[in-house]
Parts: sequence; C-alpha cells; structure tokens
Amino acid sequence: MKHLLHPVFAAVFTVAVAAAATTAAAQPLDPAKLRLQSANALVIGADESTIYAKNAESVTPIASITKLMTAMVVLDAKQPGDELLTVDIADLDMLKGSHSRLRLGVELPRTEMLRLALMASENRAASALCRYYPGGWDACIRAMNAKALSLGMRNTHFSDPTGLTSENQSTAKDLAKMVLAASKYPLIREFSTTPTAMVDAQPTGRQVAFTNTNSLVRAGNWDIQLQKTGFIREAGRCVVMLANVASKPVVIVLLDSIGKLTRVGDANRIRHWLETGESLAEAKVGPSKKKALTKHRYSPRGRA
Repeated sequence: MKHLLHPVFAAVFTVAVAAAATTAAAQPLDPAKLRLQSANALVIGADESTIYAKNAESVTPIASITKLMTAMVVLDAKQPGDELLTVDIADLDMLKGSHSRLRLGVELPRTEMLRLALMASENRAASALCRYYPGGWDACIRAMNAKALSLGMRNTHFSDPTGLTSENQSTAKDLAKMVLAASKYPLIREFSTTPTAMVDAQPTGRQVAFTNTNSLVRAGNWDIQLQKTGFIREAGRCVVMLANVASKPVVIVLLDSIGKLTRVGDANRIRHWLETGESLAEAKVGPSKKKALTKHRYSPRGRA
C-alpha cells in the first residue's frame, strides 16, 4: 500500500527541494575543484566574464588555431566562393613535413578550401587561401595581424596562415576574443563543426574523405557551435571551442596539452565542473602510457 504525503506536507517538501536546487545552482564554482593538465586554459561566459583562468595571459605558440584568423580575413575580403584555387608547390609544408590529402594540382572552390582548413585542418588549403588573397601571401599575413589588433589581441602575432611555424603566438585571453569574433561568421561555425566530408578533388575527379580533427565533434555528445584544434611540437595539443554547457554559451581555450587525449580530457573536466561544480575523476596513467605520451608530445609533425 502506498503512503501518500498530506497535501500540505507535499507542498512544503516540493518548495524545500526547489529551494535546495536553487541554492546549489547559486553556489559559486570553486576553481580548486578543476584540475586541468593543459598548461594554459581559460573559460569565459558569453559576456566575456572570466569563469576560470590558468596562465591565460602567457604567450605561447598556437599551431592550427591560427586558421580561425585565416578564415576571418579570407571571408572579410569577400572574394567569390566558387573561384577555383589550385594547390601549388608553394603550399607544401617544408617546415614540418606534415601530411596532406590534397595533392599538387588539385583544384577546389574557395569555400571548399575554407571548409577543409577549418574542419580537417588542411595546411595546403589554408596556404592556398592565403596565396589567393588580394595582394597575395604578404597582404594576407598583414591583414591577419591587423585584424588581431582590431579585436584587442595585443599579445598575438601571425607569420603564416597555417600555424606550422612556432612564430604564430598568442595567449588564451586573446584567443577567447578571436573565438567570439569568429563566431559571428556563419560559415566558420558551420565548417569548423562539420564531422565529415567527401570532396570531389578536381581535375582528377576522385572522391577524398576528410574528417574533423576534433573528436568531440565526431562523437556528437557536445553542443559545439565553433571549434578549432591545433598541434605542433612547440605548441602541444590545443583546442578552442564555443559550446553550450549547462544551458549557457561558454568559450573554452586549452593550450599546450601533453598527449593526444589530454585536451579532450580537460574539456570534459571543464564541462563536468560547470554542470555539477565538482571534480571529474582523472584516469590513471601507467608508466608505459606516460612514456608514449611524452614521445608523442615531441613528434616533429603538426596539423591538428
């Protein structure tokens, strides 16, 4: 037989539960409960208020996070999206020797190059976009640095459109500003969060498959509005995202993470902390795994 609460007691109980939930939600987040492995980190709200910061003003290489700025200046130039761009020998990575699925001579529309640069972090696509910029490569780099200054990114410098050079440097605080600015471009939001794409690589006509470099996008269990990953030896693993967490938009910046999975782990720790206010248990890493992570951290190649 079920025991029912007296209506008065039931009402009091309901109010008490609601009050407790409200009080819990109103409790300020304790930064001490968020233990991140990334060297530099920042979490801000849509109003740019700081929720969490760790070495957020330290200048560091940013790898392919660069491509968000490349995309913005290319779109600002308002060149025809259907104009065919050709991958040239000038687009080959002579610095890191990174792999590309875009062969020499491949022709793709500007919008397709933009999608591959943002989604798959294709260096040759980003390079071609810059070469075809009005005034050429040098004008493109000048535009990137001018755009950074206009956004208040005072501690940021770009030397190339791909991020392969460690001379491309910024801070977590500056990159948060760049993410918010990039979020105003519908194509950047769309292309950076596309999980997979089949590309008709002209003039060969062969179909080439590309996937997003961010495993969180591919998994589909985050509400990500914009993102970009990055990796070179000098920068470590990096990621920036604009995502809805706990029903609120937040910008997450994670720089210089050691190991392929650390930035993903840190992102999940941040989401758990924002949603519950509690720490997310860290996975134990054995000696053999640590050795593998260290070896991977100092790999000379870079792209994602």
